Amino acid sequence: EIVRSPPTVRIVHSGHACNVEEERYSERVYTIREGETLELTCLVTGHPRPQIRWTKTAGSVSDRFQDSSVFNETLHIAKIQRHQGGRYYCKAENGLGSPAIKSMRVDVYYLDEPVVTVHQSIGEAKEQFYYERTVFLRCVANSNPPIRYSWYRGRDVLSQGSDKGVEIYEPFFTQGETKILKLKNLRPKDYANYSCIASVRNVCGIADRRVVFRLTNKTAPASIKLLVEDPIVVNPGQTVSLVCISTGGEPAPSLAWTSGSGSLPEKSLMKEGVLTLPAIASEDAGVYSCIASNNVGNPAKKSTTIIVRALKKGRFWITPDPYHNDDNIQIGREVKISCQVEATPPEELQFSWLKNGRALRSSERMVITQTDPDISPGTTNLDIIDLKFTDFGTYTCVAALRGGAIPEISIDVNISSTTVPPNLTVPRGKSPMAVREGETVELECLVSGKPKPIILWSRADKEAPMPDGSMQMESYDGVLRIVNVSREMSGSYRCQTSQYNGFNVKPREAVIELIVHYPPAVEPVWQEVRQGLGRQVSMNCRVLRAHPSRVLRYEWRLGSRLLHAGTFDSRDDTDYIVRSLAREGYGEYTCDVINEVGPGRCTFLVTGKAYPPEFYYDTYSPLWQNRPRVYGYKLQWTQMNPSGVDRIMAYRLGIRQTGQQRWWEQEIPVEGNIQKGELIAHNLTELIRPEVYVVRLTPITRFGEGDSSTRVVTYSGTIKSDLHCTPFHCSFEEDPICMFTQDKNDDFDWTRHSAATRDTKYTPNTGPSGDRSGSKQGFFMYIETSRPRKDGDTARLLSPKFNVAPKNPYSITSPPAYCFSFYYHMYGKHIGKSHRRQKGQSTSDASPVWSLSGNQGDRWRQAKISIHPTASFQVIFEGIRGPGIEGDIAIDDVTLEEGECPDPPSNRMYRACISMVTRP
Repeated sequence: EIVRSPPTVRIVHSGHACNVEEERYSERVYTIREGETLELTCLVTGHPRPQIRWTKTAGSVSDRFQDSSVFNETLHIAKIQRHQGGRYYCKAENGLGSPAIKSMRVDVYYLDEPVVTVHQSIGEAKEQFYYERTVFLRCVANSNPPIRYSWYRGRDVLSQGSDKGVEIYEPFFTQGETKILKLKNLRPKDYANYSCIASVRNVCGIADRRVVFRLTNKTAPASIKLLVEDPIVVNPGQTVSLVCISTGGEPAPSLAWTSGSGSLPEKSLMKEGVLTLPAIASEDAGVYSCIASNNVGNPAKKSTTIIVRALKKGRFWITPDPYHNDDNIQIGREVKISCQVEATPPEELQFSWLKNGRALRSSERMVITQTDPDISPGTTNLDIIDLKFTDFGTYTCVAALRGGAIPEISIDVNISSTTVPPNLTVPRGKSPMAVREGETVELECLVSGKPKPIILWSRADKEAPMPDGSMQMESYDGVLRIVNVSREMSGSYRCQTSQYNGFNVKPREAVIELIVHYPPAVEPVWQEVRQGLGRQVSMNCRVLRAHPSRVLRYEWRLGSRLLHAGTFDSRDDTDYIVRSLAREGYGEYTCDVINEVGPGRCTFLVTGKAYPPEFYYDTYSPLWQNRPRVYGYKLQWTQMNPSGVDRIMAYRLGIRQTGQQRWWEQEIPVEGNIQKGELIAHNLTELIRPEVYVVRLTPITRFGEGDSSTRVVTYSGTIKSDLHCTPFHCSFEEDPICMFTQDKNDDFDWTRHSAATRDTKYTPNTGPSGDRSGSKQGFFMYIETSRPRKDGDTARLLSPKFNVAPKNPYSITSPPAYCFSFYYHMYGKHIGKSHRRQKGQSTSDASPVWSLSGNQGDRWRQAKISIHPTASFQVIFEGIRGPGIEGDIAIDDVTLEEGECPDPPSNRMYRACISMVTRP
């Protein structure tokens, strides 16, 4: 039987559903209450076993449902939340046909606490709610499904038309039924307790929720006052307290602080409207707002800004006389020195200048200016109009904040005859720079000039980041050091002078080439090659890229033994072929492709390992349930790529009870060659119910063990307290034949057949013309006595083991009685003998309990035998060939029931042939 089938899939549900609507316009809806457990299981068929994947659509992109997919049959979400509603898809694919997909929509039901908000009519908003004011009470809650709202005044239901002073209406943009209560021209009786009841009509057992609002003549919106300056300028490290007080509002408002950055600093403390920020830092600066809310009118909001003083990033530049073409500083020309800092707040910044440590005042020849903060914030200039020899010296600009407590920044600038603009050169032999991948390289630009400017490095050949990830790197000595160079770093690098801490002139620049040498990159880096003995194996190793790419040679090895070597000419790949694979040809083959930097390596693992078996899960009723405490299971599988390696001689079967360490192992021999897609079966017996077992199957070839597959076998039958009343019945309609097995030590086998498939052309006067029920399509077991069978050849069929569990385990003296019955057909002039033996726990103690020989006519007859076993036993059907070919013996409808057999059937004349011996 060849099986390969495309996947099918259906979704079954468990978990805490409160309702599941089945196929309705092909959509299934699973309704669940928020916080309960969702469980959906994907039942698949198909062979090879399909891969299952759960995915979710709908919902926002950020709602990535557990990395958007689950590779598991069961989708389990504990404590489901509303955002996890949506459509869940189960997709099964095994490479045959198109994938099978089914979906289930999950609808999460919830009802939040309702909130009542109160508003006055627009245009008449005053501090208090006087008479002749119109008031709106609005009730709102989040829910799924939509809410039905109802209003009460005290204990009285309010409905449209029940009170002339009350209107209930709902704006177009809201869901639900009654939401807004309008009280026109307030009357004394309107001051009362109002209840809003939100109901989802008890779906999923969700109870109604109620909120009460007390309307009085004092009801008023919140108002607040901040007891702080705006802005608040503080020094870092200070503790800041922001005080917000409520100045009105009934009911009493609740106060909360928020930050413009989204979240308050972690260290902040809030208590009764006071927000305390201990040890404030620059990153805590920003806008802070106090919000007061009491659900009457709009919330009140007041804000203040905190500014944290700071001084940082001091730098300078020298600007030569703009009216001359050269960039040099010369006596008689103008020169300008500029200083810049980042200051917070900028209006507190003040600069002072010193010359050689003494205070400098602005004069006609030395003009000190501070630029407009809007144009170039935090900058001061010293203009020397007509440079004299006496002006040479050290000029210092000092930046400070008026608030004090922040350290000053001082910047020294030297002006002398040696103050010269910068120049950049690349030292000899330093471009291009050739380096091996993984090494450390230093790119060097020689910078001359005084003062020495900062050097900026960037990529010159493309818009690409520098090795540290930034677009530009600073260097103070003109050296760019790159550690662990990679091939992607090959290319041109630009060094250029910065205007900071140097001359404010056109940047000087130079370019350095970096060449990275690396060993060949090859493919495949690793590949497994499976092949049987005596067959050809070919391997190919290809060079993708290398630098330098010339003088590439290759070396093929098996282990450490050199097989073949050579150099590349025009090709970029090399082959190695094993014409006929011998046992010593298995192993790890390597191909090293080598340039002056080193080798790139292709590795091929040549193995005779068989591919894994693929378990067949779609067996129709694989469970054979026949005994009180144990069950049998029909294990079926196909072999992946059976002709890919040597013939599979056997399978090693391992079985382990879940939760236990020990594996029980046995070998299942395999006759002949397995075909691709051929279904192989093995009956597992003696499984204790309801235990779960892990089964491992390993194919074995001449090479040794192949790849294993494991699967879980679960008992899915019902567990009754008194299972020995379940009768055993087998009519041989299905393969496997109810856990019957062929004896390995007989001469030939019993065959499963139906009259429709049996060839009666050669032996027309023998065997049954249908099964016991008379059906031509029905199956039975029989012995075929045609050649090469000879007189006296024996075929034995073994039943599963039957465990006897006496009703009273202490009364073994009177063992339980069982009635064993079967139908037989013995027709033909050369009929031999049919025996029915009972076998105890040892293999040699089979004792005949029924025997018959000779032609019994062309009809089915029933045999019944009462047996009294004292331990677990097996039944053996033994057929012995008679003197000729017209002697087929058949059996059908085997049953074992508890209790003595009723009166034997009418074939009493044959009972004389029954002998029974009982052994433990």
